[in-house]
Amino acid sequence: MKSLATYSAYLENALQQAHFPTQPANLYDPLRYFLQLGGKRMRPMLSLMACKMTGSAFEKALPAALAVEYFHNFSLIHDDIMDAAPIRRGQGTVHERWNANIAILSGDVLLVKAYEQLTKYDSNTFHALFNVFNKTAIEVCEGQQMDMDFELRNEVSEAEYLEMIRLKTSVLLGCALQMGGLVGGASQKDAALLYSFGEELGLAFQIQDDILDLYGDTAQVGKQVGGDVLANKKTLLSISAKKAADNTQLQTLAALEQLQDPLLKVEKTKELYTALGARHYCEEQMKAHHQKALAALSRIEIDGSKSELEELAEFLFARTH
Repeated sequence: MKSLATYSAYLENALQQAHFPTQPANLYDPLRYFLQLGGKRMRPMLSLMACKMTGSAFEKALPAALAVEYFHNFSLIHDDIMDAAPIRRGQGTVHERWNANIAILSGDVLLVKAYEQLTKYDSNTFHALFNVFNKTAIEVCEGQQMDMDFELRNEVSEAEYLEMIRLKTSVLLGCALQMGGLVGGASQKDAALLYSFGEELGLAFQIQDDILDLYGDTAQVGKQVGGDVLANKKTLLSISAKKAADNTQLQTLAALEQLQDPLLKVEKTKELYTALGARHYCEEQMKAHHQKALAALSRIEIDGSKSELEELAEFLFARTH
């Protein structure tokens, strides 16, 4: 998508211009470091696109977009601590380069900076944005807690898993779109439909991630495939495979979880998942949420062009990494 490059360059410039104090250096240097690591900037782009769709200049949504991006990065800094992750976007995580206490505090400041962005709007717009943003911030934390709880459980249902990824991933996409729409003057009905579009798109995106993690091409994905399998992570693939398996196949899946040979573990699990129809099932679920996203977008009554968001939905649906 050509428009993504335009939005990306605009956002990168805005992030470089963002002013953070210089002291205490151990509080603010980690924020500057983490924000310059890059990333797709997909969430703030959605705010800009939604605002433009209303007929307003997309620049009007910059504070809302930055609020979303700051919040997203705050959550990543804290997630990295919880996951004991050493690398983020090919570079050392904040808690590795500094320490966990500094990472916690720096993340906290970035969260406050996210809310600070919302104060740049008039009182009526601020109130509307605050309600959406606050609800989303709580839900993302709920999703993260569910994800951690699932690691301690032997079984997770499909409904539970979908709710977890909705909260952890999808609601922030919906929030970004809804806030962009509200800034541009969209009605409450149309803003809610923008949220639904993002929510369904997020579900399709995460299910696609589950599939690509195991079935993607290593060269395109940019990492060794099968990471979720090696970590015995509960995904829609693993849940649907177990649901379709008979007792013998369940025993095989259990044995594979204990297998120490990583290459053999990934290969044999992939073969069994395919035989059980797990990949096909997940692809169908992904398509269903993608169609729900487009259906929500089609019901929006704004006169502005929906082509950018339609194109984005197709672009994400067709991605291979």
